[in-house]
Amino acid sequence: MLTPSVGAGHSIAARISPERPSSSPDQDNPEGFMSAENTAIAPPVKAAPLLETAPLDTSSVDRKPSVGKILALGSMTALGPFTIDMYLPALPDIGADLGVSSSTVQLTITGTLIGLALGQLLVGPLSDTLGRKKPLLAGIGVHILASLLAVFAPSIAVLGILRVFQGMGAAAAAVVTMAIVRDLYSGNTVAVVMSRLMLVLGVAPILAPSIGGALLVALDWRGIFVVLALIGVGTAMIGAFGLAETLPKEKRRPSGLKSVLRTYGSLLGDRTFMILTLVSSVGMASLFAYVSGASFVYQDQYGLNQQEFALLFSAGAIALIGASQVNVRLLDRWTPQQITKWALVAAVVSGAVVIAVAVLELGGLAGFVIALWVMAGAIGFVLPNAPALALARHGEAAGTAAAMLGAFQFGVGAAIAPAVGLLGNTSTALAVTMTACVSLGLIALLATTRKSESV
Repeated sequence: MLTPSVGAGHSIAARISPERPSSSPDQDNPEGFMSAENTAIAPPVKAAPLLETAPLDTSSVDRKPSVGKILALGSMTALGPFTIDMYLPALPDIGADLGVSSSTVQLTITGTLIGLALGQLLVGPLSDTLGRKKPLLAGIGVHILASLLAVFAPSIAVLGILRVFQGMGAAAAAVVTMAIVRDLYSGNTVAVVMSRLMLVLGVAPILAPSIGGALLVALDWRGIFVVLALIGVGTAMIGAFGLAETLPKEKRRPSGLKSVLRTYGSLLGDRTFMILTLVSSVGMASLFAYVSGASFVYQDQYGLNQQEFALLFSAGAIALIGASQVNVRLLDRWTPQQITKWALVAAVVSGAVVIAVAVLELGGLAGFVIALWVMAGAIGFVLPNAPALALARHGEAAGTAAAMLGAFQFGVGAAIAPAVGLLGNTSTALAVTMTACVSLGLIALLATTRKSESV
């Protein structure tokens, strides 16, 4: 069980790292940015214990996030999931139309994830230099163009390349949103906002496959990309008119490759940041494995049609959304570190149950789905907390830190997503892949905390 925290507390950043050098965010600079006179990121310091028992510090909250702001930011982050999920019901049709195998079609998902990873590495530093809005709108423009060109893709190779560019465009929305959150909020408010964003973000995987399945009733798979282009247009309008610039010129970082590489090098040298990034990445990778394999498992193994798959896939997102909202309440009593650790334990245990259900065929489709939903719920507690803890360490380079976090998430996801297809696109393959991901996260977290003598 989780144990309530006791004693006087500190902010999230203070609970996962020792006192940072003078270039770190402090109470006089609650936005987490450095002054114009000192723009180099602080050198990495020895990692502190990841799991401590200090309670949350509600005094560190900068301001209460408004519903309108959450909805606007949520719409930005939803572009990526819509891009990934909307065409899932059409994967078998795409394979048949272009004359390729199911595992080959799944590589278009990998291409999208690669684009999301690369795009964040490019856009993140640009958003620290140019401000948030210009890179955001330029990236969404790339997404719109790639979506329209995908309508006319003559082969799986061309479609795969265009999916990479779709991902790169959607990455701008994802990384800029994370940076804006870090611009506006600090302390435990970041974890709360992340949880609220997951509520909005969770609507995307619920709606996207259902919309895709409905479109396939009247259109072929190419029509889905027309709709994705229209969604991109709507997202661009929200970004242009619904969000203000949150990074003033005096707080922007110097341009140039040397500065960018120095910042990335410092992030890579921060052991605690990288462990939290790994934990967040393998949690996301388990979901990407589900996204990649669910269409074939549900439709080919269990015989569901496109609309039935879309409904079942959408319903599965409810567990993830519900967990992220319960997380807000848990933050009143336990630290994000504690929640992350025990959520990973629950994910590994439930993953073992999913494997057993799949191998022994216990309960048929219902047994598999219920066990999988429990696992998704556990992962839903990891995803808001691990990124919030990581970003709390580097508010002075929020865009670049968010870029590295997102790049690892989607990069690891791109590497893991094909595994389900390579293992046979079965329920067992899906269960093993997802469980392996969360197990790696738990091992990394526990090994680090043992080394830090904090458990």
